[in-house]
Amino acid sequence: MEPFLKKFFPDVYRKMKEDTKISNYCKFDSQLLTSFTSSLYVAGLFATFLASSVTKAFGRKPSILAGGAAFLAGSALGGAAFNVYMLIFGRILLGIGVGFANQSVPLYLSEMAPPRYRGAINNGFQFSIGIGALVANLINFGTEKIEGGWGWRISLAMAAVPASILTLGAIFLPETPNSLIQNSSDHDKAKTLLQRIRGTGDVQAELDDLIKASSVAKSINHPFKKIVQRKYRPQLVMATAIPFFQQVTGINVIAFYAPILFRTIGIGESASLLSSVVTGVVGAGSTFISMLIVDKFGRRALFMVGGIQMFVSQMLVGGIMAAQLGDHGTVSKGYAYLVIFLICIYVAGFGWSWGPLGWLVPSEIYQLEIRSAGQSITVAVSFVFTFVVAQTFLSMLCHFKAGIFFFFGGWVVVMTAFVYFLLPETKYVPIEQMEKVWKEHWFWKRIVGEEDDEIKTHH
Repeated sequence: MEPFLKKFFPDVYRKMKEDTKISNYCKFDSQLLTSFTSSLYVAGLFATFLASSVTKAFGRKPSILAGGAAFLAGSALGGAAFNVYMLIFGRILLGIGVGFANQSVPLYLSEMAPPRYRGAINNGFQFSIGIGALVANLINFGTEKIEGGWGWRISLAMAAVPASILTLGAIFLPETPNSLIQNSSDHDKAKTLLQRIRGTGDVQAELDDLIKASSVAKSINHPFKKIVQRKYRPQLVMATAIPFFQQVTGINVIAFYAPILFRTIGIGESASLLSSVVTGVVGAGSTFISMLIVDKFGRRALFMVGGIQMFVSQMLVGGIMAAQLGDHGTVSKGYAYLVIFLICIYVAGFGWSWGPLGWLVPSEIYQLEIRSAGQSITVAVSFVFTFVVAQTFLSMLCHFKAGIFFFFGGWVVVMTAFVYFLLPETKYVPIEQMEKVWKEHWFWKRIVGEEDDEIKTHH
């Protein structure tokens, strides 16, 4: 929004308005603007590791509460900001909120969900993020119209609404059965809870599984030391590779900078916010579809289809921008709409593959003893690369120009191959029995299988 840029980032505003010599791709290349965007990820990164200990020692629920509280404080600061420092400090608090919520909520969901709906419920997490982004875009679209230019304050302060729902709602949530077992010796509570959330009295088998997994987990004092052992190698590789790949699909670039990208092509302020709304709808819609089909067709099939879709659309967008836009031109109306259409195809591909599955697959592949640590690594890697991508993107756009789409397209090829060769199918597998999947996999059994043989020969 122009009044926002004018107040906090006057240099960017000036470059956008007056500087005719500057390349289309470099208008928004400002260190201050980038550090504003990125302060959230840096804060989130530190918060994630703190959250891991809280989630493990005190339960999933306190982490969700802590996240909600940080969100509330951050949105208040942002809405009331009168200089760029207040703005960035508010953003740091929001980052702490995201760190806590991203660490605890997916765990909470996959532990409460019955195994056969686990995929759908966990994808609901990503679906809700999509809905949130969409609502945020709509609010921006509305507040931008406010005369007097203080609409951005509403945009930032409105974050308090979902934050209060999260904080108040979390007070009424039960703790997860896993966590109850992990943190108390009285298993009756966990049993009653299981009966309640499974809707059946017959939960003894699942309860025994949980108790067994928990006693293994308790014997481990340093889960981060544990997870680097050879027998957890596939989980460690997935915990780092999946969130890394999720960031280098280029989605954040599209998400953060879609309005800027559309303005670069030469669409006006209002229209570029509206086109972000369109891509938001498409993203939420496709994630919703993935909720319906992920437990049926499996994780791998969705990864393949989405990967091919993203690759093709990125190549085409890069090609159009390279051929049509140039440093100072604009793109004709027809091509501008084509680019928006292709970006929708791209967002849909992400929305049913790497978007939701990037959170689902890591949250379901860890055994309990390394689960909190594993989820933290996933979230941390995600933050690190979100940060790197957000920090470098505006400069990369400036130097690579349209080539940036080919850069991300190349990564999409790598990650699709990675899934094809290295990720086993995990649908229908109960979390407590996830180890077997790796022992039967053509590649991982060489690494995980050997450990077991050694143990057998020793005993």
